[in-house]
Amino acid sequence: MKAIFKTADNYVGLILRLSLGGIVLPHGAQKMLGWFGGYGFTGTMNFFTETLHLPWIIGFLVIVIEFVGAISILLGFAVRIWAAAIVVLFSGIILTSHLEYGFFMNWFGNQKGEGYEFHLLIIGLALALLLNGSGKLGLYQKISA
Repeated sequence: MKAIFKTADNYVGLILRLSLGGIVLPHGAQKMLGWFGGYGFTGTMNFFTETLHLPWIIGFLVIVIEFVGAISILLGFAVRIWAAAIVVLFSGIILTSHLEYGFFMNWFGNQKGEGYEFHLLIIGLALALLLNGSGKLGLYQKISA
């Protein structure tokens, strides 16, 4: 357990946490709460299971990872666990729904879908957190001190 929760006592982890959590949380809030134009939990689950034909457990895990995981990352609790989950999630998103649209995002609306450059940035931030840990001012540091 110590290997999972141990962290470098630096500001790098804090910056990575705030960046990753701050970017992923609004996406999770769309899916969980319906904020920022999202469908909310029920609407998102219906979209995942009925439109995308994903198993309900996958849809549920996507919502939990993006919402609860982002909050935990922002707070600095179980950061490596949630970062690993985000790496798996966003790798799956690339492979199942963005790879066919190429690298670049659809900045000018002339593609059928979005590329995967955003997802690679998320994966990079999450991998850096896996290596570094949560850094300064993390909740786990306060609990274990």
